[in-house]
Amino acid sequence: MSSEVQKGKKRGKAQYLGNAKRHKGGKQLEVGMQGILITCNMNERKCVGEAYSLLNEYGDLLYGAEKLGEKDDMASGSEEEEEDDDDVEVALKKEVDQIRTSTEKNLCRFQSVESGANNVVFIRTLNVEPEKLVHHILKDLFTTKKKKTRVILRMLPVTGTCRAFPEDLKKYAETFFEPWFKAPNKGTFQIVYKARNNNHMNRDEVIKDLAEIVGSLNPENKVDLSNPVFTIVVEIIKIVCCLSVVKDYTLFRKYNLQEVVKTTKEEFPQQPANDDKDKAQEQSKEEPVPATDT
Repeated sequence: MSSEVQKGKKRGKAQYLGNAKRHKGGKQLEVGMQGILITCNMNERKCVGEAYSLLNEYGDLLYGAEKLGEKDDMASGSEEEEEDDDDVEVALKKEVDQIRTSTEKNLCRFQSVESGANNVVFIRTLNVEPEKLVHHILKDLFTTKKKKTRVILRMLPVTGTCRAFPEDLKKYAETFFEPWFKAPNKGTFQIVYKARNNNHMNRDEVIKDLAEIVGSLNPENKVDLSNPVFTIVVEIIKIVCCLSVVKDYTLFRKYNLQEVVKTTKEEFPQQPANDDKDKAQEQSKEEPVPATDT
């Protein structure tokens, strides 16, 4: 192999992992973020690179190619000229709004931030539905059986985040669960729970509290550990609680990218659910799933 080809491969690898260098020492996972929580096998830097590659591929398919903002500059300039005589308070507010808009325009669709736990990567998302995107990825891998990652293990959407304290979680969950479980919406469900670097949340109490909230939104919501329509995923890291409600959790092997490509039709003859929340999922016939994650 020529030295030029080898250099080309090195450049390709560097470009592939380029953004991963920002993983260490960057912004941390915090309350208010949406995104995707990814577990990996030791190599976090490579995991970030794989995540960017995979998410950008499917993000472009679902949402179109990403375009960083460079518009509206002339428009904002003309507004400034028209409002030169504004008082100080209005001018200050306008400047703050412009800074916020400029910041939002230049944020990437996917951005790695510190998760706060080893072998866990968090990719913050902007203008993306994490639940829809991750389900689409897993559905495609399940269908095509094409292995696209090496170090990524599980990929879990994080639709909402709150402080990881019992009262904060209960208050947040009352509103968060409404799109799936508030009457007339309903569905069978299970709850899976995982805590990292946190010792002040009790697993059994969290599951009990969340199950009661789901039941209060519609008495027809029932726990089902065999064929749940929905799986409530609770992932706690330090003082941040990440929440999501996902479909096809067992069909997609607990959202494990390595295992989902191994699944055979003989093992799971049913079809994945539609990506839309408001479409009923077909009941799957699968092996019983524990109520909690391990």
